[in-house]
Amino acid sequence: MGSDMMDMEQLAAYLQRDVREVGKLASRGHLPGHKVGGQWRFARAEINQWIETQMPSLTEKELTHLESSAARGGDAEPLLANLLSEASIAVPLAASTRASVLKELVNLAEQSWQVYDPEAILEAVRQREEMMSTALPSGVAIPHPRRPLPAALGESVMAYARTASGIPFGDPQGGLTDLFFLVCCRDDRTHLRVLARLTRLFLRPGFLEELRAAQTPSESWEKIASAEQQLLQA
Repeated sequence: MGSDMMDMEQLAAYLQRDVREVGKLASRGHLPGHKVGGQWRFARAEINQWIETQMPSLTEKELTHLESSAARGGDAEPLLANLLSEASIAVPLAASTRASVLKELVNLAEQSWQVYDPEAILEAVRQREEMMSTALPSGVAIPHPRRPLPAALGESVMAYARTASGIPFGDPQGGLTDLFFLVCCRDDRTHLRVLARLTRLFLRPGFLEELRAAQTPSESWEKIASAEQQLLQA
């Protein structure tokens, strides 16, 4: 079976859940999948997108478990601070439309020297946003490709930007977005770990307000790195 498709047992291992529980979720239509010859088959990209949609409603404990599962065990090392550098941060970002924000985020990611094919990444991110916006009601968005793009990257990389004011970015509730985290990973597990850790940070009281108050790339990186370290020590 190709690596992009999973059967029931493979999905249960991937989600770190009991096979019977996964079977019930699939039968009740809670998991994206389809039957082939009477057997369930699941597309990895669709499962990852399903996991992403669940993250905002998960608790800190559930997010920690998800992150640990994706790391195949405990992981108390900085992740976001290692993927993000001051060079790939813009505060404020001179962009006022979704298209210009995405383009500038990819330009920022290029400053890491890990982006080999910026056009491919930008197109993948655009397509993902057209499928379903990554904007959250909190004014944050996490643009990313739907599938890992290992050929377009040397290493996984992030970029961060804050616009001077909120812009329409597709929040289902109609809110504006001013904080943007571009996530480009070489593999599924790193991708899920990054999203889970970001979501854990968003749950921390005052974190987003501190980011909005940061006036420079250096100060923004320090806020993110410090909050992540506190998260790991909790």
